[in-house]
Amino acid sequence: MPEALIEGMDELVRRGSYPSRSAVMRTAVRDLLKKELWK
Repeated sequence: MPEALIEGMDELVRRGSYPSRSAVMRTAVRDLLKKELWK
C-alpha cells in the first residue's frame, strides 16, 4: 500500500475518527462494496 494512504489512515486515527487502521480499512471496504455491488 502506498505510504500516502497509510499516512492518511494514521491521520484519521490521530484525529479520533477511527480507533485503528483496521477500522478505517473495514469502513473503506464496506463503502466500496455498497457503491459497487449494492447500489
